[in-house]
Amino acid sequence: MQELNLPPFEYKVTQTGEILYIWDVLRRKNVVLTPEEWVRQHILHYLINHRGYPRGLLSIERGHRYNQRQKRTDLWALGPDGNPLLLVECKRPTVPITAAVAQQAATYNQTIGAPLLLLTNGLQHFCWRVNLAQRTNERLSEVPPYGEVLS
Repeated sequence: MQELNLPPFEYKVTQTGEILYIWDVLRRKNVVLTPEEWVRQHILHYLINHRGYPRGLLSIERGHRYNQRQKRTDLWALGPDGNPLLLVECKRPTVPITAAVAQQAATYNQTIGAPLLLLTNGLQHFCWRVNLAQRTNERLSEVPPYGEVLS
C-alpha cells in the first residue's frame, strides 16, 4: 500500500486468495484492504494514538439519513455525552480533496452537526471548526486533541 502523510502504526494484514484484509480495531474484524480503507485505518489510529480520541467513542461507517436517503459516513468521534464532535470523510490517495468533496462532507454534517470536520486522502488533510448556527467555519492547522475539543 502507498505510504501516507500520517504516522505509521502496527497493522495486521492477511490474505485470502487475491484479496487482502486489514484488522479493524473498532469493528473487531478483518475488512477488505482498499486504498480508502488504508486511509481510514491510518486516520483511526492517528486519532487514538496521537490526538487522544477514546476508541470507545469512535464509530466507522455509521449510518445516517439525509434527504430521506440512507448514507454512511467514514468515521465519527463522539463526546462523552454521545453527541458528534468530529466527522471524518476519507478518500483514496488518488482522489484529490476538492470543493465537491468538501461539499459532500458539509452536506452530511448538516444532519450530523459535528463542530469539527476533517477531510483527508491520506496525503492532504483539511480540518475545519464548524458553527452550524452561524453558518461559519474556520480552517484549522491540525486536528485538535480530544481534550481540547471538550473544553
